[in-house]
Amino acid sequence: MTSVRESSVIMSAGKSISNWREDLDNARDVSKRDIETIGFSVNWFESWRLAKGLEPTRDVAARFWREAVLIKQRASWQVDQWAEGIRWYLNWIEICKRECKDYRSLPERMKEAVKRVGARRGLAYTTRKTYGGWVARFGASIKTASEAKDTELAREWLTKLVSETKVSFSTQKQALNALVFFYKEVCGMDEVDLGVRMRKRQKRMPVVLTKSEVMKLISKVEPKYRVKAKLQYGAGLRVAELVSLRIKDVDIGRGVLTVRSGKGGDDRTTIIPENIKQELTKQLGYARDLYEADRAAMANGVCLPMALGRKMPNAGKEWGWFWLFPNDQESIDPESGIKRRHHVHASVYGRAVTKAAKLAEVDKHVTTHVLRHSFATHLLEAGTDIRTIQSLLGHADVNTTEIYTHVAVGQNGCGVRSPLDG
Repeated sequence: MTSVRESSVIMSAGKSISNWREDLDNARDVSKRDIETIGFSVNWFESWRLAKGLEPTRDVAARFWREAVLIKQRASWQVDQWAEGIRWYLNWIEICKRECKDYRSLPERMKEAVKRVGARRGLAYTTRKTYGGWVARFGASIKTASEAKDTELAREWLTKLVSETKVSFSTQKQALNALVFFYKEVCGMDEVDLGVRMRKRQKRMPVVLTKSEVMKLISKVEPKYRVKAKLQYGAGLRVAELVSLRIKDVDIGRGVLTVRSGKGGDDRTTIIPENIKQELTKQLGYARDLYEADRAAMANGVCLPMALGRKMPNAGKEWGWFWLFPNDQESIDPESGIKRRHHVHASVYGRAVTKAAKLAEVDKHVTTHVLRHSFATHLLEAGTDIRTIQSLLGHADVNTTEIYTHVAVGQNGCGVRSPLDG
């Protein structure tokens, strides 16, 4: 059973909807061969701009031309045909605007519906973005809004994704969860069973560094990122948890770090290493200087989680909510469109760690998550019980934590000693 919520996919604020594909197929002044060429170039442009979250304007089309078309050597006849396709599409959009029609493609409308409903349901921004992306990919495989509501087509699409691609088990689950969310929350279906059998998850051992490798790695990290690497390893944090720490989450006196809304949405506490307390104090001073500069400039406060921005509109300007690792420059908040101070980006920090691993000549595949793996493994090798490690890491199931027993070494780790050593 569906509800009126599905109208968010089919209608848009009372506007009638135009479909460029249908209009192109029915165009009397375009030959069959030109229809294929125009359709190819428009599909290419649509996929490119949707992936980047851009509007179909002439400036965006020019950027697409520079970044996607002219980046390679092309035959002149190809370039001419593709240019004609983009011109046709931009003219079609102008006609839709004059006639007050919704020109967005079906994948775009589905994506926006998921993001809009996800915001009302309190989903994190990254989750809404991910779900919207998967639903849009499904929408690109169908032609009409009525097909979007056909769970059998969704089942076939997911089955093809599982059987014909080599995406990981977690990616498969992500796509499945996105479509289930779409049918339940956007289309209002009470029961959704897509009945897709996921390809079995392959067991992978985590990459773990020795203590000396960790120290070599940290010594090669750029000074501005070094305290972050130390804290991630010393407290066993996920990279998203590290960069989103706020001032109120750090209790240097007690040596306690509070992780808010970790994986699964739960809070937890972990440890602050004694030997970085002085560096963290300096970091707090640096953050304070930026905070005071923002307040003097009457800048917008930092973003707040979930609905706190509505409940406490001025809390984002308070010191306690400020970032422990703020970015040097202000940027546009992708959710609200407001220019404000954001925390350092995880990808920027991640590149610094990867670069340091190469400089340290660590002959392993190193990502920021390796520091978390190493934290857990080294605690286990030192005799810390598995339940304590589970709590520090924030694992819901101890079976997840037990993976480290397979990579721990020494009698205080997994308790196994090679007979050769005897």
